Amino acid sequence: MTSFSQLSAPVRGALWMIFACACFAALSGLVRDLSHEVHPFFIAFVRSAMIVIIMVGWQRRALRTMRVRRFGMHLLRALAGTAGMLTLFTSYALMPIADATALTFTAPLFATIGAALFLGETVRARRWAATAVGFVGAMIIIRPGFGEWDSVTLIPLAFSFFLAVIMLSIRSLAKTEDTNTIVLLGALLMTPLSLIPAIFVWEIPSLENALLLVVAGVIAFGVQQGMTRAYAAAEASAVMPFDFTRLIFTAIIGYLAFGESPDVWTWVGGGVIFVTTIYIAHREAQVSRAEARAARSTLE
Repeated sequence: MTSFSQLSAPVRGALWMIFACACFAALSGLVRDLSHEVHPFFIAFVRSAMIVIIMVGWQRRALRTMRVRRFGMHLLRALAGTAGMLTLFTSYALMPIADATALTFTAPLFATIGAALFLGETVRARRWAATAVGFVGAMIIIRPGFGEWDSVTLIPLAFSFFLAVIMLSIRSLAKTEDTNTIVLLGALLMTPLSLIPAIFVWEIPSLENALLLVVAGVIAFGVQQGMTRAYAAAEASAVMPFDFTRLIFTAIIGYLAFGESPDVWTWVGGGVIFVTTIYIAHREAQVSRAEARAARSTLE
């Protein structure tokens, strides 16, 4: 019988991504359920605290050897992470979880714009066109001007914006910082940052809700580890297609647990957004490989 480590890198990356997406869907369902009695800001704080507790216990050696060179960029990443977590959990409390998840696929589109504006990366016409098409997909889901428009749909878009900031800051930090430092310091900073808004809605949860909050924190750690290991195992263009299972899993949980049925426009719009993000990831992988070949030929 073939062990997991013997599987090819793309297969391992795909399985880790599917695992992360399943955890993401479970977390969204838990947040949706808990939000009836516990404020999303408090859930966000407990999630951050739980991840710190798990990571400090699991990676003590990495914590002792952590070297920080660019604290300001780490702080920006943590601020964006906190804001993103607050907006994501709020969106799950206020709207169907599948609809919110579909709109979160816009994050790479915001990242493309940010890479051109703030990192000075060259974004050519085809990627700009794909980005524009992706935002058309978001409009298909929101459908402003058709029926009753709900401004709540802007909340998951805000999450996507903050997630794009996280992507860009990590991309910048990766040039000078160790991966463990980025992950650990991000978690350590997000806990006190998420405590600030939680104080204003603080309420001691019931024993049942407290246990569910702990479970949510453990599942959130599973999301983080699954994503990290997926991208470590294979190129982004190989594992990103499986990110669409997030929408499938959340739709299933939304239907079974809350009786939520995403309409056809959510699937159409989510599909349009997702296909464009896959194209962007594929183009970035092509450009990266071309640059690597050019660098090797220069050295030779």
